[in-house]
Amino acid sequence: MSSLRVLRRRIRSVQNTQQITKAMEMVAAAKLRRAQSRAQAARPYASKITEMLENLAGAAGEIDHPLFKAREVKTTALVLVTADRGLCGSYNANLVRGAEQRLRNSPTGAIQLVLVGKKGRDYFKRRRYPVLAVHTPVPAEASIDFARTLTQDLIDRFVSGQVDRVELMFTRFISALQRRVVVETFLPVGAAPAEGRPQNAGTIFEPDAESIFGELLPRYAGAKLFAALADSLAAEHSARMIAMGSARKNAGELLDLLVLRRNRLRQAVITKELLEIVGGAEALNG
Repeated sequence: MSSLRVLRRRIRSVQNTQQITKAMEMVAAAKLRRAQSRAQAARPYASKITEMLENLAGAAGEIDHPLFKAREVKTTALVLVTADRGLCGSYNANLVRGAEQRLRNSPTGAIQLVLVGKKGRDYFKRRRYPVLAVHTPVPAEASIDFARTLTQDLIDRFVSGQVDRVELMFTRFISALQRRVVVETFLPVGAAPAEGRPQNAGTIFEPDAESIFGELLPRYAGAKLFAALADSLAAEHSARMIAMGSARKNAGELLDLLVLRRNRLRQAVITKELLEIVGGAEALNG
């Protein structure tokens, strides 16, 4: 009977786990729909303003704007965008692994981290890697104010010469079942122009190039970072939805196994009791 009580306790525990994971899966699915719409809405603007600046990058040689200044890269700021919470499968692990691999393959101090999200902060604070800044908590929904604050911090570090290059490492949302860790150059602008893109050195600017680029560049930086944060949130929710769905399915399989084992044990107990009754009756008759 003791084993039967243990089995019943385990069955209740697995049932509770199944209910919790199902609820978390449904919540993640609801959040994913909102985050996906935000990510898809942010992409066209970021894509167009990036395309515009790349098309005009040929004229950057005539413009004395600090965000255009490419210099010898001695120090790179790697902005690692992770989640604040776990229970999302390998989402955070893939990001942390990719960042740590880059740090190991680079000279000491050549890459310094800007950590966005508690999971990245918690991992790297226990390791001896250079950390420039930490930005937590990450808003539950993509926030333009948070993106602007982070953008200004990165621009200040780049303009002051503290870092010579800024790169973003985040998870790009492709679909509810597909995502990919990517690394993109954030600053300087036009550091890696697309091949075959025309260099518009003869572009006529009205009223003047400095005013136009002075207005466009901060908008470009904020839009690109906001799109990256929106992508990261959508990818996080999709990863959590998939992870909780798998956990719910595994709990169901374990529950079926435990119920089968409980039924067999009950059947064995009932059979044993029947045999004892039959044996006692035969003894009385004998």
